[in-house]
Amino acid sequence: MFHKNLLSGKRILVTGGATGLGKSMGKRFLELGASLYICGRREEVLKEAADELQKATGGTVKTLSCDVRDNQRVEAMIETFWQDGPLDALVNNAAGNVLCRTEELSIGAFEAVIGIVLMGTIHATMACGKRWIKEKRKASVLSITTTYAQWGSPYVVPSSVAKAGVLNMTRSLAIEWGKYGIRFNAIAPGPVPTEGAFSRLMPVKSLEEMAKKRNPLGRFGTHQELADLAAFLVSDQSGYVNGEQIVMDGGEQLKGASEFSHLGDLLTEEQWQMMKPKKKG
Repeated sequence: MFHKNLLSGKRILVTGGATGLGKSMGKRFLELGASLYICGRREEVLKEAADELQKATGGTVKTLSCDVRDNQRVEAMIETFWQDGPLDALVNNAAGNVLCRTEELSIGAFEAVIGIVLMGTIHATMACGKRWIKEKRKASVLSITTTYAQWGSPYVVPSSVAKAGVLNMTRSLAIEWGKYGIRFNAIAPGPVPTEGAFSRLMPVKSLEEMAKKRNPLGRFGTHQELADLAAFLVSDQSGYVNGEQIVMDGGEQLKGASEFSHLGDLLTEEQWQMMKPKKKG
């Protein structure tokens, strides 16, 4: 399905698109024919990313420095990008997180993470959405959530709170704005190595090995896998997918939710043999 013209003619904005998963998704969109717009807070990083992506794909990349926590700056950014023509898709990817015992967090830490993840998503979505509705244009919004957005998680409470809000908004606006032809979906990735996130969330190498062992597939996800899924969800090929959060975690969440899944990591072969049902007679 990933023919080279899958996203031809589409203008796609990726927030936080200069690094990590955002840059990987942008690269895939360019390979499939889209025009790419990326924003972030650091101009030099944006320029480096744009140069790298254009050299790698031959596509068109436009950048604008913007802190998504500032609604006025987001409005100005969207207005600037709109001068090239209306955007066709928005990928809410900008994020922040911290691994910490909650009682040790300052209110400022909560405000920083929620400001980027939740309010930044609201700012970009509203700026694009009002224009799409006014101009009667179909469009797609894809937000990057987390596997704990639905169930919560200790030690990353600001992120958990913010991502839960993003998921709720995704489902709510999928219903409310569906009549305008605007689709909303989300991807909830499990561990996918990125320099920024992994340095904060898995600062000790042993945590990475534990995470791999906990996963049914025994590995982390890849940027390519996530980028392919994102490309499908913003493409017309997924035109009847609306209001969904697609979990991409190798089955890790399901394993954690099942009652006896931990036994595979605990019991020895001898113990399994002892537990085998005895044949009658």
